[in-house]
Amino acid sequence: MDGRGGGDYGPGMMRALLPVLALSLLAACGQVSLPNPFARAAPPAAGSPITGPAVETSALPVAGGVTAAALDGTTAAERAAATAAAAPGGREIGRTVASLRAVTEPGLWFAAPFVAAVGPGRVVLASGASVAVELRPGPVAALSLAGYRALALPLTDLPAVTVLAD
Repeated sequence: MDGRGGGDYGPGMMRALLPVLALSLLAACGQVSLPNPFARAAPPAAGSPITGPAVETSALPVAGGVTAAALDGTTAAERAAATAAAAPGGREIGRTVASLRAVTEPGLWFAAPFVAAVGPGRVVLASGASVAVELRPGPVAALSLAGYRALALPLTDLPAVTVLAD
């Protein structure tokens, strides 16, 4: 001590005060009430009505009011002929996952990067269902809307297909 009323607070003193300071801050935190973002709301009492904002439930509108059936220009007879049992044969040219593209482009067609030239072919699902299509070169594996409908696939499906060239 130098006699000026101050003390020499060296590293040893600071080490001794640090736990005391930490404990006092921790004790103060227990008295602060903050909302818990992870707490679950209490369930409503049995028999009480559940209220909330009104929600309109209706079917999503189709762009321009056009349905898939209206966009598909093939007839039921054309789809039936395309899905008729194929004669044995055909050379496998690829396996891929197909997507629905260019829904306004008519016809039964399949496009993929591994298709070298336009020509007749067949797309076969894992279930064995198949459809005769026009094969086309393209940047992605895509089956026409008519092809999806002929195979009775949901429009959001991404089917694994085997592609055969005639």
